[in-house]
Amino acid sequence: MMFFSPQVSSPTPSLWLEWHEDVGCVFARDPAARNLVEVLLAYPGVHAVILYRISHRLWLADWKLTARLLAAFTRWLTNVDIHPGACIGKRFFIDHGAGVVIGETAEIGNDVTLYHGVTLGGTSWNQAKRHPTLGDNVLVGAGAKILGNIKLGNNVRVGANSVVVKDVPPCCTVIGIPGRIIQTKGLKIQDPRGIDLDHHLLSDPIGKAINCLSERLDQLEEKQQQFRVNVTESCNQCDAESVCHSEEHDMPKRAAGGQ
Repeated sequence: MMFFSPQVSSPTPSLWLEWHEDVGCVFARDPAARNLVEVLLAYPGVHAVILYRISHRLWLADWKLTARLLAAFTRWLTNVDIHPGACIGKRFFIDHGAGVVIGETAEIGNDVTLYHGVTLGGTSWNQAKRHPTLGDNVLVGAGAKILGNIKLGNNVRVGANSVVVKDVPPCCTVIGIPGRIIQTKGLKIQDPRGIDLDHHLLSDPIGKAINCLSERLDQLEEKQQQFRVNVTESCNQCDAESVCHSEEHDMPKRAAGGQ
């Protein structure tokens, strides 16, 4: 099954072009971005990506120690930890840029958006491919963890605080711990402009189940109340008590007559 067509292995474009696209995509994905100066000075996610582009080139040029030192400085500066060996495509955006971790063998396609607290981590100590692969137009909500050598197809959305440990086909939405698909592929999730930021519009199967149980409980309580009313009315209309009282009233007379 083909999840996506990775483009991160294409010939390396100019560093200036990569930076230009990384900064330019911010205005399409963050309504708080007002001007270029603000983005360049006040966006740690942008700083992390810009410095990653340099460290990745150093890594490819076999300047491994220098690349790691620059990555360590970037982590200190931005609180974003991107291994210089990771392969990241064009127009990559980290919103808020706090607590994001991207492992060495992670692969990320084009137009991917990560929110704060996202981890693209490994589940093995082997040096082989151990980190996830993300397709194009993937959006990962705040605090989500994507672990292991798994693949997320194009246009996948991952809900906040989800933990994904299995492959996800294209055009799906995943939530929960462990992550489960709640919207199947078919109609593309992304909007006509190419980016879908409505990652908060996720269905909640647990909430729906609780609502159904609450509605059922209300119905049962209503039926129970109707049953109590019917029993009370039946007892009020019953002549058993009057008959019993009349028999008790006549018993002394019969006893006296018997004596």
